Amino acid sequence: MSELLTKDDYVALAEDLKFPSACHIDGSFHEASGPELVTSNPATGAVLAKIAMADTADVDLAVSKAREAFDQGVWSQMHPSARKEILIKFAKLLKRNHHQLAVIEALDSGKPIADCAEIDLPEAIHTIIWHAEAIDKIYDDVAPSGSDALAAIIREPVGVVGCVLPWNFPLLMLAWKLGPALAAGNSLIIKPAEQTPLSALYVAQLAAEAGVPRGVLQVLVGDGPTTGQALGLHADIDMISFTGSTETGKRFLGYSAASNMKKITLECGGKNPAIVMDDAENLEAVAAHIANGAFWNLGQNCSAISRLIVQKTIKPRLMEKLAQHVKEWRQGNPLDPANRLGVLIDAEHGAKVQSYLDIAAKENVNIIAKSSYDGIGPVIYDVADAESTLAVEEVFGPVLSVITVESFDEAVQIANRTDYGLAASVFTSNIKHALRAGRAIRAGTVTVNSYGEGDISTPFGGYKQSGFGGRDNGLAAHDQFTELKTLWIDLSDNAPDDI
Repeated sequence: MSELLTKDDYVALAEDLKFPSACHIDGSFHEASGPELVTSNPATGAVLAKIAMADTADVDLAVSKAREAFDQGVWSQMHPSARKEILIKFAKLLKRNHHQLAVIEALDSGKPIADCAEIDLPEAIHTIIWHAEAIDKIYDDVAPSGSDALAAIIREPVGVVGCVLPWNFPLLMLAWKLGPALAAGNSLIIKPAEQTPLSALYVAQLAAEAGVPRGVLQVLVGDGPTTGQALGLHADIDMISFTGSTETGKRFLGYSAASNMKKITLECGGKNPAIVMDDAENLEAVAAHIANGAFWNLGQNCSAISRLIVQKTIKPRLMEKLAQHVKEWRQGNPLDPANRLGVLIDAEHGAKVQSYLDIAAKENVNIIAKSSYDGIGPVIYDVADAESTLAVEEVFGPVLSVITVESFDEAVQIANRTDYGLAASVFTSNIKHALRAGRAIRAGTVTVNSYGEGDISTPFGGYKQSGFGGRDNGLAAHDQFTELKTLWIDLSDNAPDDI
């Protein structure tokens, strides 16, 4: 990736962009027949595009084209190396258009341009390349069946897959699903969040340019009750891969049960803890990791650190350093590369986050540190009750609740006191504490002396109500987009009566 442009450069790019006004079906833009969706810039309120949403008839059309492409084998039966070449070309086109994509992402989601250009775009491109390179290196298996039979265990693509995306990382979550699902040979129907549809439509154009056949990658713009539900209930969709809230994820389980028992994979919410023990080293680095985990993307992140569980003796020093970090996270115009934080996705979500701030005010929760930004910015609360609203419910905003503990065992106990289990962090110099916590905490990813989600090679997903049915990233992502078939070949000369 090239270096960041200036604010003026990004503003000029934004002014030159022309946004699509239709869904992408069967290789080209298609005017859907549903009501108009207006997508706006969260930072300014300016209208970016007006797009007709996909209704049930449009979903039927997209599914029929996806099924036709799958059954004809134009992608599903293409040689794995040929699929790899097309996906590599696709990744190169993404890289060639990365400035435009970064601006689209910033305009549509309110994310800071620096994050879009230096994190989301590079990781999305790397994800496509990683899964493309894995295509012709994943082997089927042969079972130890003895000399009288040959038992081959074969991976086959699931078929027609609906991918339902969140609004917090529109492009990166698209890549997390698109990479392994296309690598496996599936036909995809993408439903971006209604708040952030523009980058997915742009990507669909580039995929077609790269050589992805018609019907294999389609984008349907729409809301949950209409387009999302139609996908979830469609009898000719074989799988739904969903990232978003736990509440909505549960709906897709219901849609599956009410229709054709399609496969469902869910990556949902979290109430993620970070434990800091009194033997943690380099508190400045610890504070930096926690601030990043709590406030990156304004806390609109399913794996965000929302509960800081800190041992009493070290708390004052850590709070002092965290308070300084809150002041350093500059917030403002998303197209200004100097800003580390943009704005919340929309007024509705802003009202939700504000409701939690109002609860904190009513409950007299002490503020440890607070951003000086006029709107909703980072805030740290001292929470005495580990069962309080702020300590239990997912805020999905830049709100960090600090819970004080006396011991390691108490810290781990509180960390597990949640319906979620997506991610957790432990800061300690005691290797036994690190390993014990890593094994005891019920979460899909536990980091030690850092905040993070692993990388593209490590599976990502959650325990309990944070996930269901599979894992993103790593080779595990390929597993969720494939079916296993046993092919048993009898090599014996015995007739059935001789057995």
